[in-house]
Amino acid sequence: MPSLKSTFQHVSVAPTNPRLKPQAKTFDVADLYRGPVADSARGIDSGIPLDEKLRQAYFWIVNHAVISPHYDIEYNDGPHHSYTFGDSKAKLTLPSAQSYSSFILMPLLNFAVRRRCLLVGGPGRGKTSSAILMGVLAGYSLKEVRRGMQHGQPQMTISDLLGNPLPADLVNAKSMDEIKISWRKWLGMRVKIIDEYNRIPTRTQSALLTVMGDNYAELLDHIFECPESAWYLTANDDAGGGTYQVIEALRDRIDIVVKTLHFNTRFLNELLTRIEEGIEPAEVVPPAIIFAESEIDRMGDEIRDVAVPPGLRRRLEFFASQFEFLEPAADQLEYKTKDTAKLASADIHQLSAGETGKDKLKDLGAQTKNGLSVRALMTVLIFAKALTYFHGNREVELDDLRQIIPFVLHDKLAPDPDAPFFEAPGNAVFRVDRVGWIRKLFDLSCAEYDRLNLDNDDPLTKLEAEFAAGLEGVAESEARARLVKIERLLAEWSKGRKLYGHLFDDVLKLKYLHQRYTNYLRWLVTK
Repeated sequence: MPSLKSTFQHVSVAPTNPRLKPQAKTFDVADLYRGPVADSARGIDSGIPLDEKLRQAYFWIVNHAVISPHYDIEYNDGPHHSYTFGDSKAKLTLPSAQSYSSFILMPLLNFAVRRRCLLVGGPGRGKTSSAILMGVLAGYSLKEVRRGMQHGQPQMTISDLLGNPLPADLVNAKSMDEIKISWRKWLGMRVKIIDEYNRIPTRTQSALLTVMGDNYAELLDHIFECPESAWYLTANDDAGGGTYQVIEALRDRIDIVVKTLHFNTRFLNELLTRIEEGIEPAEVVPPAIIFAESEIDRMGDEIRDVAVPPGLRRRLEFFASQFEFLEPAADQLEYKTKDTAKLASADIHQLSAGETGKDKLKDLGAQTKNGLSVRALMTVLIFAKALTYFHGNREVELDDLRQIIPFVLHDKLAPDPDAPFFEAPGNAVFRVDRVGWIRKLFDLSCAEYDRLNLDNDDPLTKLEAEFAAGLEGVAESEARARLVKIERLLAEWSKGRKLYGHLFDDVLKLKYLHQRYTNYLRWLVTK
């Protein structure tokens, strides 16, 4: 009879998603020169596909390690059932396709793309345990992971975090170059864990920011280059508080925020079994789901190869364009942004209240105090690709984008709790439920996108396609004709239409195209 430990270490040989269709392989002439020897030299495993291995890791963790019997990342394949409970009409959906727990899946996706994940929740909810498992998946022993973990505490100095100069060198060195640094071993690890990061003093946070943001540590003019790593930070709340306020730049470097879900007491028997058998899940991780460094590198390459179709990219553009525009912030069009108001320390809510004629419920930008940064948009794209890859596909779909956006933008979009949207019946809950609010924003944006019929009637897309073909060989008459089309479109849009965020970005894109053609015509004439 198999031992309980061997049961814990069992990884099913059955495919985790049996309905997946094999991806068509594009012929590459380089394949003619590849073989078993070449693959071995490059450290590439010839076993199961890496997306399947990633799913095996997910299901092992969710079934044997972190007890999270939740399926809040919902996918449907055809009709599904739903039920309502209680006075508030709480809705339960039974997904008709394979669905997942965000608390397990999001850290795993962060492991795959080697970004920065913040795990938030009360003490004892499994934040640190989840992060430790990611270190074990990267091939480190449990002892190495625990010794490499940095524990935030109010007395932590930069030397505690990064390392110390050797005492003898400090005494005898005649220059900084002669001093050797004893760097902390955790700096070289491919999974880095900072427990309770909001208890680290502000000065030490600045040193951590350099490591986390730029992948190097600096001490006494000496540099330690860190490997590309998956970061896991934990905190007991997501308000930025703690012993020390987290500096804004450090919070901005966090790519994805994951909230711990509550422990379902109907699974208490699982805890009892672990106590009675003396099993620590991180000590019995199956070798079959541990990733070699070369596999993590290759997995990252495969994730980046996942396609984002133009129509879906356009929906993301439309969604992201809603939030930055603030009409009363400046006189010149380019500066009519929330960032302009923020830099002037102006009250954004008070400024936006002065706008007249707009439907504040329709204007999604009225719900936020800020717009989205370039870093936030790039993070949305890479995690959407990662979720698609995990799901077994090679082209991002609308559901993938809808599921990932709330976790990436959790700390990136700041809600205005006094906005009319939150006063509307049934919307007060979104002041607390940040994930649900961001998903609602995306759904409303998609509904408006469909109402405007932008998939079929978007004149700017046609102008963009013309320009993307290049200017080489474009005759003077054609360039002038394109300028006329831009001017006519601007004239049409200016007739009595309210200016919303998506139109603001479109107008500025037209100005950009107009300037490019104007400069091209000047070059043609002088030539």
